[in-house]
Amino acid sequence: MPDTLVIYLPKLVILGFIMAFGASVGSLVNVLVYRLPLGLDVVSPTSRCPKCNTKLTWRENIPVFGWIFLGGKCRFCKDKISPEYPIVEAIVAVLFGLLYTMCYLVSDNATLFGLAIKPEWALNGAAMTWPTLVILFILMGSLVAMTIIDARTFTIPLVLTWVPAIVALLFHTGHAVWFEISRGQLTPVMEGYWNFTDSRDRWITAPRTTWTIPTPSFDSWRFIGIMLGATLGLGISNLLLKFKVLTHSFADYEQWLEKHNKDLSESLEDPEKAPEHNDAQDWIMYPYARREMIRELAFLAPVAVFGLIGGWLSVTLVTNIGGDWAFNPSTGQMIPPFQAPLWLVVLSGVLAGYLIGGGVVWAIRILGSLLFNKEAMGLGDVHMMAAVGACMGWIDATLAFFLAAFVALGIAALGALGKGKLARAMPYGPSLAIATLLLLFAKPLVEWGLGKILGMDAPYNLP
Repeated sequence: MPDTLVIYLPKLVILGFIMAFGASVGSLVNVLVYRLPLGLDVVSPTSRCPKCNTKLTWRENIPVFGWIFLGGKCRFCKDKISPEYPIVEAIVAVLFGLLYTMCYLVSDNATLFGLAIKPEWALNGAAMTWPTLVILFILMGSLVAMTIIDARTFTIPLVLTWVPAIVALLFHTGHAVWFEISRGQLTPVMEGYWNFTDSRDRWITAPRTTWTIPTPSFDSWRFIGIMLGATLGLGISNLLLKFKVLTHSFADYEQWLEKHNKDLSESLEDPEKAPEHNDAQDWIMYPYARREMIRELAFLAPVAVFGLIGGWLSVTLVTNIGGDWAFNPSTGQMIPPFQAPLWLVVLSGVLAGYLIGGGVVWAIRILGSLLFNKEAMGLGDVHMMAAVGACMGWIDATLAFFLAAFVALGIAALGALGKGKLARAMPYGPSLAIATLLLLFAKPLVEWGLGKILGMDAPYNLP
């Protein structure tokens, strides 16, 4: 057996397993896409033919190949099965395979068009970074499900945003805890290179971060305090909603819509000739969007207040426990008496991704709604980008949000070329999801573009 085959055969076997796992996740995505909008349980009953309701066996449930073997028809009633099922399964399988290949199969110095392919964190190898890969797998599967549902219903089930965010919180932070227990604290060697105090292992990161996502430095107690305080404020705001101290925005929409349709019907001589409308167009006709933004600002007030309190309190506690801070004349910064532990730094990075990733979208939503008195963006989009931020960091979430505008223009252009009629309202979730995936796979190209914009000779290396 040739030496190259001996080297790559195990990697190819793992790649095949990863793609098979991706196809299985794609099968789950199909279940979520069908059941969540209908309010059905996603676990039971087990998969059945939607036409004859016959329970499917394991042979029909084999991702991609099951549909091919059946010839695209139910084995029992012979009704046609939508090709969407194997297409979604294949898309997720390919996405998983591409991500695994980009991170672990290509060589460390591999380039495409002169740009590095591997993200810096993947240079540490699969054994040290597999939790980040799992987080990204779950995020990608969730984004595919959100894209399809939003394209059909103009809604994003929030559970699809909560799952990747919770996984990111547990896996990123748990990974850092495991690092500290097994290898000790990180110590800097040079920018992007670290050693462990209790291990000979190295750790490679992007510049200006300590982890696989952007994080504050070990000295940034104020930033850590702000993130912890703002998260506490977010929890308090949700409790105030639960106990009806605060009210949900757009809570009277159904009553307004009922009255609006009744008035419209009464104003027409022949109600049967009323113009066609859909839920999305009805939603943007709601005339009290500015008022509802005041409710949302009230919801966000505890987040801002407790964030400020958290920043002040963290510095005060560190000073009281460890003593005065020292001034570093070379950097012009104040150095705390002791550094934050790695797990706390990583936790604050995840929280920053969630809060800033969602906060940027929410700010645009509020500003746009106040300006035009129409809901500018959905809260589902806010939750989506908050989840992206928790998984990938606040910088990637912010970049993806602005990149999504160009994706949306591209989708609109394709619709126009296809002689399709552009609707007044189009879901923005698919554009956000596509932009996130583009950034995940082509971040070096974005960095190259930023370098050109800033007049640099080299790409601008983002954390």
